[in-house]
Amino acid sequence: MNISSRFAVAIHILSVLEMNKAGISTSDYIAESVNTNPVVIRRIVGMLSKAGLVEVKPGVAGAKLAKHPAEITLLDIYHAVHVVQEDSLFSIHENSDTKCPVGKHIQTAIVPVFSAAQKAMENTLHEVSLEEIIRNIYASANGTLNEK
Repeated sequence: MNISSRFAVAIHILSVLEMNKAGISTSDYIAESVNTNPVVIRRIVGMLSKAGLVEVKPGVAGAKLAKHPAEITLLDIYHAVHVVQEDSLFSIHENSDTKCPVGKHIQTAIVPVFSAAQKAMENTLHEVSLEEIIRNIYASANGTLNEK
C-alpha cells in the first residue's frame, strides 16, 4: 500500500506554479503536466490554499504560491494534503488472537517502532524545501541533478 499520490501531485502543482509564475497556471494547464483531471488539481489546490501555501482568487484563472519556495517544506505540503494522521502511517492489524503470546503483545511491541519511523520520515520531509525540489527539476532538465 502506498502513501496517497496527493502528496506527489501537490509537490508537482507547487513546482508548476513557481516555474510558470510568469504565465497563468490554470487547473487545465497543471492537469496536463500532471496528466490527470483538472478536478483533481482543483481539489488539491483547495487543500494547499486552505493550508496557506497557495493564493487563489475567486473568478480569476490561475493560482500562485503564497510563500517563497524556500519557506515551504515538504512536510508543510505533506500535512496540507492530509496524507496521513499523526502516528498512523503504518496500519496495524486488528483482532489478533489474545490467547497467543504474539497476538496478545504484537501491537505493544511494534507501535513505538512505527511511530519512530513515521517521525523520522517527517523529520526528513521537514529538512527539504520546495526550492530544493525546483532546483533539482532544473538540474535534471539540464542533466546535472544534484542530490542533497
